[in-house]
Amino acid sequence: MNSQGTGSIFATPAVALTERDDGTILLDNPVALAPYARCVGEYLEYWAESAPDREFIAQRSPAGLWQGLTYAQTLDKVQRLGTWLLKNRVTPDRPVCVLTDNSVDHALLMLAAMHVGIPYASISPAYSLMSKDHEKLRNLVERLNPGVIYVGGVARFQAALKSIESLHQAQLVVADEDACEGLNALRISEMLMQSDLALVNKAYAAVTPETVAKILFTSGSTGYPKGVLNTQRMLCSSQQAKEQVWPFLKEEPPILLDWLPWNHTFGSNHNFNMVLKHGGTLYLDGGKPVPGLFETSIANLRDIAPTLYMNVPRAFDMLLATLKTDTALRKQFFSRLQLIFYAGAALPQHLWDGLIEMSRAELGYPVPMVTAWGSTETSPLATDCHFQADRSGVIGLPVPGVTLKLAPGGDKLEVRVKGPVVTPGYFKQPDVTQAAFDEEGYYKIGDAVRFADPQRPEAGLIFDGRVSEDFKLTTGTWVSVGNVRVKGLEYLAPVAQDIVVTGHDRDDIGFLVFPNFAACRQLAGLDEGAPVSEVIAHPKVVEVVQQGLARLKKAHPASSTHAERASLLDSPPSVDDGEITDKGYTNQRAVLQRREMNVEALYDSQSGPEVIRP
Repeated sequence: MNSQGTGSIFATPAVALTERDDGTILLDNPVALAPYARCVGEYLEYWAESAPDREFIAQRSPAGLWQGLTYAQTLDKVQRLGTWLLKNRVTPDRPVCVLTDNSVDHALLMLAAMHVGIPYASISPAYSLMSKDHEKLRNLVERLNPGVIYVGGVARFQAALKSIESLHQAQLVVADEDACEGLNALRISEMLMQSDLALVNKAYAAVTPETVAKILFTSGSTGYPKGVLNTQRMLCSSQQAKEQVWPFLKEEPPILLDWLPWNHTFGSNHNFNMVLKHGGTLYLDGGKPVPGLFETSIANLRDIAPTLYMNVPRAFDMLLATLKTDTALRKQFFSRLQLIFYAGAALPQHLWDGLIEMSRAELGYPVPMVTAWGSTETSPLATDCHFQADRSGVIGLPVPGVTLKLAPGGDKLEVRVKGPVVTPGYFKQPDVTQAAFDEEGYYKIGDAVRFADPQRPEAGLIFDGRVSEDFKLTTGTWVSVGNVRVKGLEYLAPVAQDIVVTGHDRDDIGFLVFPNFAACRQLAGLDEGAPVSEVIAHPKVVEVVQQGLARLKKAHPASSTHAERASLLDSPPSVDDGEITDKGYTNQRAVLQRREMNVEALYDSQSGPEVIRP
């Protein structure tokens, strides 16, 4: 099936709107949420019986070959791992904790824990590998008190493991190929020796929709990460809602090539569970959208033509540039592609336009470009754009089972969420849980939305920024940071990798720009050995920024919609300081706090050439 005639692959968009006297608006999907599975394990059990020999998950071997497991093989290993967990008294209050990247072993442990009612908790590998003090890792391990800690590729994690060794009594488990002398560790194959189906099936039968399936941690941009309780109800209702708005998923098992980390809800709940529910195949991409690793993703795309391509905006920026010059890859990429899905951040319009035009040129029709909206607390689906919007940024409408509450505040509509996809709260943080919900039980997600067409609510909602990120200029005019950032990225391409918007209590807006160093080197004609300071100060790089600012100002002359100044930062955002997540989301507030001196320099009346003006 292809995506030509997109009206047939999506459910017809519809919304029920209720206006209250105080200006609050309630939005519902008029289609009821259909019955959904008791637990994620039901998906695995179903496909292991219905399509036992179909490949479920695969990864590259050290020799470069794709190696994977069928659905029947996966269930067998899950039951064996479940046997080990139950016989070794790993209990619901001692989660299975994973520190490492996505892998087949990681998937098996995740599925096994959930199958027998033990929470699974994945901690960002960045807290182990990119942090200098391991402070967040130490905090999370101490709070979790895990029964098992899995680390594949253990050699890279030696310092991290040393930092937490006094904080837990967990059994350390490593990959079969890992050297584990002196670690008191089990190889994962040692956990697969026994299979007690009676024991496992008894535990599996006791799993209910309210059983905690996962503890997923927020990015911890301010303070320590919060552990979001993800119940089986959340995960299964989310996938049922997705199926109802994307009914084509029932017609052809999806094929995904995906790098998105399982410590985040996008990769872990949206993508992984979608493949599992619909009997698809998941190829694990060992690359990611950063210089030096995206080449791996491109090599994998030469092998695997996905039916659905799901990624974050940064990846599409890098992918589009490659597809423009590689005819064979372009043909392969679009050969069976049904849709392109972006999430995690807003997609700049030039990337949207470029991908649609490229698909039209390759196929004769545009592949749908769609997105959805939600958070870790909504598992993650709250809205879905199950129609072809006419521009980037349309997040769609509430999915079946979800009610949105749009509460007016200033010139914004703050959006809140209720439904079976919403978390019951946070792990061991009752005070934080209480503060996260309003008096009617709606989850306060902290985002704002607006209608794409106020006269036609079925045209969907547009993300209107984070309420906490917006600020006022000295004129009293509000700045919508999310919108200005996306426009800035569009006009400052290809120099800007990301932009942090400044201007709180100032006369005008400024940009702190995290450069795309590879693009800057190419513009400047400088090689890898050239100092960063020389690259970002090169006249050709500065000219692109200067002209981009001028074009932005001309197109959007209001003071709240363009920047009067910009500077290029010479260091990337810091994981330790919460400036960026491993999914590539840059936290505006954390950057502004950490780089206060850069902000001051941007507005200094004596500023030098490092401050670029339109």
